[in-house]
Amino acid sequence: MDLQADAIDRVIKNAIQVMENSKYQMFEIMDSTREELKTLNEELKSVLKETAETIEKVDQLELNYRRSRIRLTEVSRDFVRYSEHDIKQAYEKATQLQLDLMIYREKEMYLKARRDDLQKRAKNVEASVERAETIGSQMGVVLEYLSGELGQVTRIIESAKNRQMIGLKIILAQEEERKRIAREIHDGPAQMLANLVLRTEIVERMLIKQDFKMVQAEIVDLKGQVRSSLEEMRKVIFNLRPMALDDLGLIPTLRKYVQDFEVKTKIRSLFETRGKEHRLSSAMEAAIYRLVQEGLSNAAKHAYPTYVVVEITYQAQLVKIVVQDNGLGFKPELLAKKSKDHNHFGLIGMRERVELLEGRIEIESAENQGTKIVIHIPTNVDKGKE
Repeated sequence: MDLQADAIDRVIKNAIQVMENSKYQMFEIMDSTREELKTLNEELKSVLKETAETIEKVDQLELNYRRSRIRLTEVSRDFVRYSEHDIKQAYEKATQLQLDLMIYREKEMYLKARRDDLQKRAKNVEASVERAETIGSQMGVVLEYLSGELGQVTRIIESAKNRQMIGLKIILAQEEERKRIAREIHDGPAQMLANLVLRTEIVERMLIKQDFKMVQAEIVDLKGQVRSSLEEMRKVIFNLRPMALDDLGLIPTLRKYVQDFEVKTKIRSLFETRGKEHRLSSAMEAAIYRLVQEGLSNAAKHAYPTYVVVEITYQAQLVKIVVQDNGLGFKPELLAKKSKDHNHFGLIGMRERVELLEGRIEIESAENQGTKIVIHIPTNVDKGKE
């Protein structure tokens, strides 16, 4: 057994060394890709500015060219008031404006094509950065797991092999949650705040031009964007941890969530409770809340129902959760095979979450007959406390 443990120890150390080397290479790739993305964004910003200036110049040239054509027509018709020199001047001016307009139109087309290309490249590089971050995060998790106390490896393998996977899933879930939060902030409030900075610069230029009517309209619009940014931040904070869950408890928080879900999605929703309600541990209530949230989210995104029901039943040392809809449904065997279809990722995630809670989940569905999710979560509540 000692020989086996030494062999495992050597394998893990070698794996750690390989992972460490790969991690640093991945970091170098990530830094290089981020630098490329930064350069692309700076170039894109410059091109956007030049494109806007060129479009404004084209508009001005078109106006001047129309005026010059009108002037040329007027001069050409009135031989009494205008000399041959006047006609020649008007013609030359119209010709020059036409030439300038053609040049700037070509420049506008080139800049627009360049802008679209840069935006596409920036989007692809940003996707590469996200993939690299995901791989780096996963490698970090594996390294953290492998770098633990190696003296306990043999015992872990013999007595609790499944717990290794559970621990790894927990760490991965934490990393995925961090990444989701970062993405929500980046795609929501961060983008809005960046836009607000740009709009304030526009207002600043308007103030210099003393265009107070446009400034007033812009400030009204800015106020609306600030409200939207604040609302987005509140959503992010609520998704992190609904404060009502600690203050009011699971049932009132879920009832409010289901009501808000109905208002937001226009899907008729019913929330019911059975049994004698009692407070559970904070972590347990949060876990049940997330399961209901995921179940309703899956229904809204993929099933397109007109009606959903959420039912919570308190039993002895057990909480039963039912989420049922009358939507499109699916073939359960696809879920059993862990289909790669993204429509089923949410249900697979729910199943893994339930397994971590040592519960069980049953999913009943058929095409065009809706879906019913039944979850049993042990709460370890003593009967005498009920």
